[in-house]
Amino acid sequence: MAAKITFFPVGDGDMTLITLDSGRTILIDINIREAADDPDDETCDVAGDLRERLKRDGQDHPYVDAFLLSHPDQDHCRGLQKHFHLGAPEEYRQGKILIREVWSSPLIFRRASSSNLLCDDARAFNREAKRRVERYREAGATVGDGDRILILGHDEHGKTNDLTDILVEIDQVISQVNGQRDAGLSARLLGPLPGPDLQEEEAALTKNDSSVVLRFHLRASGGECRFLTGGDARVGIWERMWKRHANHTEWLEYDLLQAPHHCSWRSLSRDSWRDWGERAKVSRDAREALGQALSGAHIIASSKPVTDDDNDPPCTRAKREYKDILDPVSGVFKCTGETPKPSKPAPIEFEVDRDGLCLSTVKAAAPAIIASDAGRGDPLPHG
Repeated sequence: MAAKITFFPVGDGDMTLITLDSGRTILIDINIREAADDPDDETCDVAGDLRERLKRDGQDHPYVDAFLLSHPDQDHCRGLQKHFHLGAPEEYRQGKILIREVWSSPLIFRRASSSNLLCDDARAFNREAKRRVERYREAGATVGDGDRILILGHDEHGKTNDLTDILVEIDQVISQVNGQRDAGLSARLLGPLPGPDLQEEEAALTKNDSSVVLRFHLRASGGECRFLTGGDARVGIWERMWKRHANHTEWLEYDLLQAPHHCSWRSLSRDSWRDWGERAKVSRDAREALGQALSGAHIIASSKPVTDDDNDPPCTRAKREYKDILDPVSGVFKCTGETPKPSKPAPIEFEVDRDGLCLSTVKAAAPAIIASDAGRGDPLPHG
């Protein structure tokens, strides 16, 4: 079967589903707004569209094999408690989506502060990640579906030193999902980086700068796709990426890029678009890091429609810069809030098959039937 990558229209927010050739699913972020849950509202029913694409376990529970929170801003985790089961699998609540394995970086919560408060859904995710870590410490590799966790990068002060078997180091490759190796996946963990290179940046580090950065390499039916995603990582992070990987620029190459921070200018420049306008300067290093487009590449802005004004995000100047990146490789820029048309956006879905990456024709899915009984999936060991 073909692998798929689906970008859901969630306004200025992220919600991306990867379906591997094996059928396993990896969900990156969610932003399910109240309007999207209202059957009388015309906002795209992204929760229904997601459920339509998910498998069900032996107990008829919808599930994702892995859920990654790139960073704890509300527009990346809104709707988590309402739509997903959090807590012990044996306490499964009717109709919720089961998360078989959580992918979590401890650093994404270290950069929260009095000026960077966590929303309720982010706090709930943090509690769930901690619960799963404690469950692993109790049971080790025998933990089953709904209890697994993969730690992305070390925590500070040695807090993850005892979690070697479920910890992925920066620059290492993830090749398993929900405890099982998957031949169709290799995902290199590029961030969050543990600390700034420049001391003056320390005070400026925010939740955005802790965003998980992954370069997926998907394989299906003899074809392949390289997908780069980095949450809301800003310009300083991409500058550091370019300097850090000067000898491995291929790690940043992509057939598909999710434009950071919903097509924000702040991922490409240190100058405010609102204050500087066309005088704002592009960071050479950040543009190089985000400019490693392969032939025929696509860049997706997960945002509202991009308009020619002083909004940021999404920013019209950033859109122009990304289109300039794509022009030499005959690439395509798309925005989730404009596809197929601004008045009625629908999920943008790509397939990966023997011909590589190709854009699918997507229609909004009908709302799925919600499961009505409780239970848990079959346990799988870490391996």
